[in-house]
Amino acid sequence: MAGLNGGGTSVIVRLEIHKELVTFGRIATAIGDAGGDIVAIDVTRASKTTTTRDITVKVSDPEHTETITKALQVIPGVRIINVSDQTFLLHLGGKIEVTPKVPIKNRDDLSRVYTPGVARVCMAIHEDPSKAHSLTIKRNTVAVVSDGTAVLGLGNIGPEAAMPVMEGKAMLFKQMAGVDAFPICLDTQDTEEIIRTVKAIAPGFGGINLEDISSPRCFEIEERLINELDIPVFHDDQHGTAVVILAGLLNAVKLVGKQLESCKVVITGIGAAGIACTKMLLSAGVTNVIGVDRQGAIVRGDDFTNKAWGWYAENTNPGLERGTLSDVISGADIFIGLSGPGVLKQDDVKRMATDPIVFAMANPTPEITPEEAEPYVRVMATGRSDYPNQINNVLCFPGIFRGVLDCRASKITQEMKLAAAKAIAAVVNEDELNEYYIIPSVFNHAVVEKVREAVMEAAFESGVARRRSQREVNEAHHI
Repeated sequence: MAGLNGGGTSVIVRLEIHKELVTFGRIATAIGDAGGDIVAIDVTRASKTTTTRDITVKVSDPEHTETITKALQVIPGVRIINVSDQTFLLHLGGKIEVTPKVPIKNRDDLSRVYTPGVARVCMAIHEDPSKAHSLTIKRNTVAVVSDGTAVLGLGNIGPEAAMPVMEGKAMLFKQMAGVDAFPICLDTQDTEEIIRTVKAIAPGFGGINLEDISSPRCFEIEERLINELDIPVFHDDQHGTAVVILAGLLNAVKLVGKQLESCKVVITGIGAAGIACTKMLLSAGVTNVIGVDRQGAIVRGDDFTNKAWGWYAENTNPGLERGTLSDVISGADIFIGLSGPGVLKQDDVKRMATDPIVFAMANPTPEITPEEAEPYVRVMATGRSDYPNQINNVLCFPGIFRGVLDCRASKITQEMKLAAAKAIAAVVNEDELNEYYIIPSVFNHAVVEKVREAVMEAAFESGVARRRSQREVNEAHHI
């Protein structure tokens, strides 16, 4: 998923201020001189000699907070009571909860939602298991599953540390698409145990969203679960990224007057996202994709211990180009970075084709910064929210799962992912399209509904939808 960015945060500094020794103006000046931006001031207590104030300050990072704190500590008449990071405050006690859809007010209500009335519902499902989709939360639930091995840009930090990310994803599912998602963080990194565990919990869910599982294990886990479960399984780090990148590229090539199918595309970072992105581009008709990793370009005929790279070599780089990124970037129309900071140099961009398109996705520091690339690049996108054209998986997964849940799809096909990409791209109309707006905002309410409709239509056409038509979907929503 989209990782960390440099957008900054806010802290609340609670100060006890001795009125006779210091003025608030001096305090404000000290904060400003330390680079802090005061956005709110609240008096929490006042006496004849002192006041206690909560000062909300915009800061860039934890080190910046420490600089401001030190500046305040040396002022006579100021005592720092507490410094609270608003991001941490937001996470206190977790970010999600379970609430009932109907209140239990009396014995009659209790008998219907629990015993004895619930027994009739249990037996109805026992006699026809498909009724679980209409009589339980299964119809609207997704398990967000991680083992904590590849969390954002933080790496293998474990299941407990992965929880805040999975909770956040559950929030996005609910707010964006009305999907009830649950964070499931597993205390195992064993591939077989993960597969067994997910299969064991699957009866309570309508879909599985795999998240932040390291490569190459993620490939086998996803493939096995797709084959062994009858509900959709979607590894968002692979396919969500690929869908949104393709959506952005569809509009970028339109803007520069090129055909995506005829473009030369160079991709750095051939992990889970890089391979999924390549498969999406091949499905979209691109014929010349070259993958580059630390060892250089991946070329057919070389030996690879990584099974996924063996597939990659057989299906890409038709010209058998060899060498480093700088060697193969010559004449490329599109660069897609899914690797690390500073990988792409200005001299590399200069050797690209006319009107080059650069998607530098590494977070928090892209393969090349927009400031460095701007003189030479026609269209630039990153994974960061503080630059234009943010490629963010939030544009994809809520709408895809809303669609597959509504039509009760058994799986998510490549055709459904292509349909989702085209739907996201289509949200940006011709009048809006420009170099700084090739992809819609994550807060554009049209995105989820457009993706939902496109995914369901593709599911009906490919025969994986268990509801036969849009009419049947609409009727189910009124049950």
